[in-house]
Amino acid sequence: MPKNATQRKNLREELLSKKENSMDTKPFDDRDGVIWFNGKMVPWRDARIHVLTHALHYASCVFEGERSYGGTIFKLTEHSQRLAASAAALGFKLPYSVAEIDKACTETCKANGIVDGYVRPVAWRGSEMMGVSAQATRINVAIAAWPWPSYFSPEARMKGIRLVTSKWRRPAPDTAPVKAKAAGLYMICTLSKHAAEDKGYHDSLMLDWRGRIAEATGANIFLSFGDGKLHTPTPDCFLDGITRRTVIGLAKLRQIEVVERAIMPDELKKATEIFLTGTAAEVTPVGAIDGMTFKVGDLTRLMMEDYDKAVGKDAHKHAPAKQAAQR
Repeated sequence: MPKNATQRKNLREELLSKKENSMDTKPFDDRDGVIWFNGKMVPWRDARIHVLTHALHYASCVFEGERSYGGTIFKLTEHSQRLAASAAALGFKLPYSVAEIDKACTETCKANGIVDGYVRPVAWRGSEMMGVSAQATRINVAIAAWPWPSYFSPEARMKGIRLVTSKWRRPAPDTAPVKAKAAGLYMICTLSKHAAEDKGYHDSLMLDWRGRIAEATGANIFLSFGDGKLHTPTPDCFLDGITRRTVIGLAKLRQIEVVERAIMPDELKKATEIFLTGTAAEVTPVGAIDGMTFKVGDLTRLMMEDYDKAVGKDAHKHAPAKQAAQR
């Protein structure tokens, strides 16, 4: 844990250096390739919108994050369905069906030669109206795909990433469309992650408006208390992630009990293993939160291995989990 300004500065520089080695740092507006834009493939650099686009000013935008493994987008239809549901939650309808979005995502990957990579569908209100009311704006849809390695560096991932609790909290379900993957809901995530990185941490732990553990800035959270069970917060004010649901299903196949419940921050000191789940994060162990340390244990490794197999990655890289963790 960083104890002073110098240590925080050194950790931040180390973190950003590793991040540059593990993440794609090319500008996203200046690349070769094509982007699916309102039904057509357009050159990557030409996929632009006007500065007075409603989504830029009023966050009338929804999106998805998907991964392609071996040429197949994992849980593609579930992602397309959620994109449509998120749009409906924000009061607009996609001009394309779920099946058409599925097809467009696959075609975008093929057009860019993406076998293992990241896929980003996005839908937003256009620039036809400027103001809070935007009933007559066009609904635009675009899909981009690019090669993207692990969200966290391999070294940090296997050691366990460091989190710090954010001052920002997930909003109550009667204050925002919390079940939507909506751009506006990620403002506090960016603020929280930047604050964590500035202190030398990898990410933030976010509480909900009641003070309960909710999630990280872009991933769900699971905890083990040495009882052979997985505990995870009830997703009543944050996204019930597709990766989260996948891991719950994999755990149940192992006859590992999954307990969805309210989890308070003071329970962290009793936890033995913690990991995050998300399309970008996949299954990532947590090594420390607010100075409390956790091991990358057998249950975490087992879920990492099972998830890798489920998405079609090569069986590799993780030390064997002990049979006891399989119950």
